[in-house]
Amino acid sequence: MTIRWGIVGSGKICQDFVNAINSYPKKGDMVVSAVAARENSRAAEFAKCHNISKVFGSYAEMAESKEIDVAYVGALNPYHYELSKLFLESGKHVVCEKPLCLNYKQSESLIKIAKEKNLFLMEGVWSRFSPLYISLENEIESGKLGKILFVEVNLGHPIANIGRISKKELGGSAILDMGVYALQFAQFIFKDEPIKVTAVGELNEDGVDLVDTVVLEYSESRRAVLNIHSKVKLWNKATVVGTLGRSTIEDPFHFPNQLTHVNGTVENFCLHTSPNEYNFQNSAGLVYEAIEVSNCIRNGLSESTRMTHKDSLILSKLMDEVRKQVGVHLDVDDKNF
Repeated sequence: MTIRWGIVGSGKICQDFVNAINSYPKKGDMVVSAVAARENSRAAEFAKCHNISKVFGSYAEMAESKEIDVAYVGALNPYHYELSKLFLESGKHVVCEKPLCLNYKQSESLIKIAKEKNLFLMEGVWSRFSPLYISLENEIESGKLGKILFVEVNLGHPIANIGRISKKELGGSAILDMGVYALQFAQFIFKDEPIKVTAVGELNEDGVDLVDTVVLEYSESRRAVLNIHSKVKLWNKATVVGTLGRSTIEDPFHFPNQLTHVNGTVENFCLHTSPNEYNFQNSAGLVYEAIEVSNCIRNGLSESTRMTHKDSLILSKLMDEVRKQVGVHLDVDDKNF
């Protein structure tokens, strides 16, 4: 069964997603077969660059076609809900870039539609499928770190002037754009919902958070401290501390290639190369997400066990709470879905 991908959008992350699939020699039986974008000329250019056979004149036309099995939604944050909904209601499986939606109500609505249609839906948190994350998870489960009590994550890049961060109408928000990586990591490690969330932040003149510090408190004295910064580059590591020692995911923790184990040894995870340049760091790793999705669809699953619907709902709830505490209000927060 060949899994046929349809690419929804023609931006940088869509380019990297297709590039990662096309250049991976062990991608299995899947193909990028179609693309659609807001501007047909951009879709045509995208298709030519990536050797995609079909260009659709609109998102609706691609959603209604019989030529794709799963849609990869890589549009800007404000369009995640409506585009994912369009493809789900047209009978297509969906992978939507993180954050799944702008708030909890939208995420809950999408998941409900997917379940009613018996379709696969996943938030594109590609970190979860990194071979390094799996190695760290195995180390934790082996008991080598003892009981995990503390997680620290830092993620910062000087991108505060980019529209997707700074402009509310584009879904701008440090917690929505970058913070989701930090939040999901704490969730990945503790596999639980925090009992208390404390957040402080810095807003721009548009009421968008550019800086966030979040403390998550869990049962049994477990805690995570997360720093998200869009004005400066931080040392973007993630450290997991247990009663027997610590393991550190080296920079860039969001999709890493180097892990310092609890015994001090350093393990490297090489990513495949591509003749085409990537827009974002370590984007070759997007292929692991695509492989997971293809395998899930072949096996008739409606969600991935590594990035579940419950995970996405908890993430949405946490991002809502962080925005509330730092004072970021979006128009969609006043609507029902």
